[in-house]
Amino acid sequence: MNESWSGGAFGERGQCILAPNPGIMSLDGTNTWVLREPGARRSVVIDPGPLDEGHLDAVAEAAGEVATVLLTHHHYDHSEAARAFAERVGAGVRALDPEYRLGTEGLGDGDVIEVDGLEIRVVGTPGHTSDSLSFWLPADGAVLTGDTVLGRGTTVVAHPDGELGAYLDSLDRLHALASEHGVGSVWPGHGPVIGNALGALDYYIAHRRERLGQVEEALSGLGTTPAEADPRAIVEIVYADVDQVLWGAAELSVRAQLAYLAER
Repeated sequence: MNESWSGGAFGERGQCILAPNPGIMSLDGTNTWVLREPGARRSVVIDPGPLDEGHLDAVAEAAGEVATVLLTHHHYDHSEAARAFAERVGAGVRALDPEYRLGTEGLGDGDVIEVDGLEIRVVGTPGHTSDSLSFWLPADGAVLTGDTVLGRGTTVVAHPDGELGAYLDSLDRLHALASEHGVGSVWPGHGPVIGNALGALDYYIAHRRERLGQVEEALSGLGTTPAEADPRAIVEIVYADVDQVLWGAAELSVRAQLAYLAER
């Protein structure tokens, strides 16, 4: 049975406000994260989520005075309300993609956000999308992964914007971060918090390699090449045990896998 999830407080600095947008791709809904140093006045809000007034009211109440809004990536379920919420609380929006910013400050790999003693380190993790970022919270030993690692199941490599090679590199980078810097938990963009970051990343890496091997086997069985293959035919073989409702999302990942294999 799937673990139920409703958000809550995590570590000493994190609070998750679950948005009311459950679905096949969004699981229980989008996790909007409010980060604040203990005893501090100002907060940082990550992924305001959908434009739902009740949700934004709850985020505003939890956040209090907001120093800045950050986006993990541009997908609608994370970014739709960013501008409206930021304008409401008098803050800017920082994102890798300039189209989603409010104000002059961007966001990219290696940046450090410091607010009243809170330290957030930005880690570039492209793959799910080209603009995907993760946020490392050293003081809580946590990494906020957006859709790069989910709290339940696995994510989609959203081809053509998402690329499998970049995604595999990002998983390796997060694994190194966890093993070398004591990151113990994943605070994801959807689904429950994961208390074993290394275990989750080991699974994600193994799963991607396994799926890639299955795609190669399917290509061999069909007698075709990655460049010439029909992605839906590959989905029907590799994802035969997956609910067909998810085949559309699976096809995006298969297209990413075929592009990756074609370039090797």
